[in-house]
Amino acid sequence: MKKLIFLLSILMLSLSCSTQNNAANQNKDNAPIQAQKNEDGEYDLEVLDGQWNYFINAVAKPMNMYSETYLKTKNQFLVSEWNSYYFAGRYRNIIESSIDYDPNIDYGLKFEYKLYQVFAFVKWKYGLKLNGLGATD
Repeated sequence: MKKLIFLLSILMLSLSCSTQNNAANQNKDNAPIQAQKNEDGEYDLEVLDGQWNYFINAVAKPMNMYSETYLKTKNQFLVSEWNSYYFAGRYRNIIESSIDYDPNIDYGLKFEYKLYQVFAFVKWKYGLKLNGLGATD
């Protein structure tokens, strides 16, 4: 059972989610998730999981509790950890694609917040503890 299909679909508007989970074609690498701008010229994430709205409204800390610099720093570390797990083949039922994240790009506070909350959501829903997340995230 692939638990992270939702995560690959997370970034539909702003990320190109191109996973290849064809059993006959498992030797091919999954395409990395890449950030893209929406029609408004802003980076944004869309999470396609039934529990996301509950998580973001009832569990996640509000966006105003974070600075963009803090989130960018955390996301850089978390993406690095995520990608190392992906390339090592760890947590294959959860991590099905790498994330192409460039810390030199100004994604904006909203994007950085949502990306950070994606990692917190994976921790909350699947119990995947990433070292970049604190005990209270």
